[in-house]
Amino acid sequence: MKTMLEYAKVILPKFSFSEELFQKELLKCINWVEPVERGKLHKWVTENFAGEFPDIIENAFDHACTLTV
Repeated sequence: MKTMLEYAKVILPKFSFSEELFQKELLKCINWVEPVERGKLHKWVTENFAGEFPDIIENAFDHACTLTV
């Protein structure tokens, strides 16, 4: 059985052709993964997509952090 983190690693590359879709899917993935896995997701997304979507990544994880506090 795949974890939501593993699922996110499969899904997000499929939406990297569109900023809007990537952002939408990233936000879903952030909400789906266990809170303890968010750091791993952030690291993986940054390593793989920071060149294309730095602002989207930063805003998505900032937004997720304000929701969990």
